[in-house]
Amino acid sequence: MKQVCVIGLGQFGGHLARTLVKMGCEVLAIDMDERRVDAIRDEVHRAIIGDARDPQLLRTVITPTVAETAISLGENNIEPSILCTLHVSRIGIKSIRSTARNDDHAQILRAVGATEVIFPERQTAERTARRIANPSLRDMFPLDADYRIMEIDAPRRLFDKSLGKLDLRREFDLLVLALRDPGSAQFRFNPGADEMIRPGQVMMVLGRELDLARFSSI
Repeated sequence: MKQVCVIGLGQFGGHLARTLVKMGCEVLAIDMDERRVDAIRDEVHRAIIGDARDPQLLRTVITPTVAETAISLGENNIEPSILCTLHVSRIGIKSIRSTARNDDHAQILRAVGATEVIFPERQTAERTARRIANPSLRDMFPLDADYRIMEIDAPRRLFDKSLGKLDLRREFDLLVLALRDPGSAQFRFNPGADEMIRPGQVMMVLGRELDLARFSSI
């Protein structure tokens, strides 16, 4: 079971911790607000009241078995998130994700050890904008560089044609990762070339954002 430490249990951090548990992770949750810790104590594996700026506390509770740390601090003051990121980096955690208020804050976080910087409101706004601009778009997830994974309602133009015949890699430089049938909650991954695209299906495709935009507009 993957062990993740979530530091800061505000709206973003609390929801993140609960979701990670549902996805099978072992979660250590830390916040200096006793009410936030009490509210989540029964939903995570371990919850601790403590100041994330305290390096001794962090060294005590973040053991080498912790694979990743998610830091959601700095709602009113950026100092706690910067110091916490620095201390966690010095402990030796390889994957440190931290939320940022603005670009300057993000630059400092990267300088002190954050491996990924998250802008929760900005990223939510961008995803919402994409869905407003393209109603068939279900979701989009960023990867390295400008690559994205997109979930989209199968375009009408593709109906009753096989993936092999469509050859989306040649036309759009896209890779079809999975298909979800109408009424199903689960994706079927790695579909074969003879798989037919049907009305109501949702496609999960991988590619560059520009190519995904071209594909979603057909």
